[in-house]
Amino acid sequence: MSLKKERLQSEILRHLTMIIRDDVKDSNIGYVTITEVLLNNDSSIARVFVTFLDKYQKDEYRLAALDKAKGLIRSKLAKKLKIKKCPELVFVLDKSLQNANRIDEIINQLKIEEEK
Repeated sequence: MSLKKERLQSEILRHLTMIIRDDVKDSNIGYVTITEVLLNNDSSIARVFVTFLDKYQKDEYRLAALDKAKGLIRSKLAKKLKIKKCPELVFVLDKSLQNANRIDEIINQLKIEEEK
């Protein structure tokens, strides 16, 4: 991957974090963490991987609320980036943390059973 693309991905991640924290007022979203931003080859689409910290609502419902605010987020992002065309944002639920926790649970159960 080119250095320019990596730099743009990290810049988008930084700006999106601040935009969602400061400008998006939808309480249905709650506490969201952006874990990664991946651009396609021509930088026209940015896949934004998100996790939700509090679990008072289903993640899919909160992801839909984030998608609903996509227009506001993209317009704010376009003003902050120094590129000709702002990429289209696609929010994706990042389940890697949940998978890691599940693997830890299984390993701990195996250790307990092995000790018996």
